[in-house]
Amino acid sequence: MKGQTILVVDDDSIVLDSLCKLLSSEGHQTEKADSFQKAVCIVKSKGLSLAIIDLHLPDGDGLALLDIIRSEQPQTSVIVITGYGSITTAVKAIKKGAFDYLTKPVMDEELCLAVERALEQRSILLENQSLRNQLAGRFSLGNVISQDQRMARVFELIRSVADSDTTILMTGPSGTGKSMLARAIHYHSSRKDGPFVEVSCGAIPETLLESDLFGHVRGAFTGAVANKQGKFLAADKGTIFLDEIANASPALQAKLLRVLEDRQFEPVGSNKTYTIDTRVILATNRDLAQEVKEGRFREDLYYRINVVTIELPPLCQRIGDVPLLARHFLRIYSARHNRPKDGITDRAMQLLERYDWPGNVRELENVIERAVLLSKGPMIDIEDLPPAIHQGPPNQAPIGIVPLKQAKTEPEKRLIVQALEANQWNRLRTAKALGINRTTLYKKMKRYGLL
Repeated sequence: MKGQTILVVDDDSIVLDSLCKLLSSEGHQTEKADSFQKAVCIVKSKGLSLAIIDLHLPDGDGLALLDIIRSEQPQTSVIVITGYGSITTAVKAIKKGAFDYLTKPVMDEELCLAVERALEQRSILLENQSLRNQLAGRFSLGNVISQDQRMARVFELIRSVADSDTTILMTGPSGTGKSMLARAIHYHSSRKDGPFVEVSCGAIPETLLESDLFGHVRGAFTGAVANKQGKFLAADKGTIFLDEIANASPALQAKLLRVLEDRQFEPVGSNKTYTIDTRVILATNRDLAQEVKEGRFREDLYYRINVVTIELPPLCQRIGDVPLLARHFLRIYSARHNRPKDGITDRAMQLLERYDWPGNVRELENVIERAVLLSKGPMIDIEDLPPAIHQGPPNQAPIGIVPLKQAKTEPEKRLIVQALEANQWNRLRTAKALGINRTTLYKKMKRYGLL
């Protein structure tokens, strides 16, 4: 990696000039300092990729300079130079965050190799940080598409609890976006720089799920030929998302209860206890209260995880989001597949809005991607949509023919929605604006799925 700016600090002018000359010959720009104070001035005024510092300076301590570099420019790698009698100090520097140390006299090949390795590590760290920032942006709540009032309440709840360590239970049908919102919670918390680990409990055989979550030691069971780290340990200092938690066996439920209460567990076949600092988010598409009644889910575990519950409504109950989501997915997959589309025709959008979406947002996303791939025109039209979308719900009238009851109710629904939005969904003010009482407004909102 050529063309990097490297600070060299040494009070020996011969060594200082020699190191700078060598680094310049390798294509790097150098800043040199023969004192602690001069080095501090450069650190505070210049952008640096790497610093090579002598630990013994006439007017200051090299370890103190290392602290200043780590504070002022945390992305700058540091290599320390020390005499043969200062290895203990060099080890202290490594513990403080230095990448490597070299002993005097410094050989050219040794220095060039250390510089190359330090710059490569810095590049990887910067790339990882960039990827984390992209993920944080992708899973920010601002990127969750919805104009539904119930989803607005979900977002408000997420903002309230994201930065706490409380356990969260997410409920709702499959495909409503539980995984995406779990990631949003993680990236809105102080754990955002830690790992996010997702486990689908329904996709892993029951006999292997405990091992996958908690790990195992060699010989714990047939096929355990080596030690394995579990997902809980991998999520230490971060967040673990357990999807389809209702599939957990009774034995696993007992172990989960202990982890949630004590943050401790033992790998399968081991007596060693691990203590972790992991935030736990769980999700299910089943009614856990009913599962408890029928004896399939532990009551104590249910009350332990049911601290904060986030219920995600199915897409059929927030049909106003369909056009927003459809256009959003159209932009994504048009760019991804390099097939520019101008939009979706009115009659195709009408079909999308009338469909009941049993697969929820995930199904809508798949339908739009399919349409982008199959469409030959500039607009997505009805012939680009799958047969299921054309059929619609049972007994539905063909496209273009609206049942009389629907024709009467649709204008009223639109009027109510407009009035609610104009009054920030305040029912009392909305009822006054419409000239009806609150009870009548409540019944109509319930009938039209606006609650």
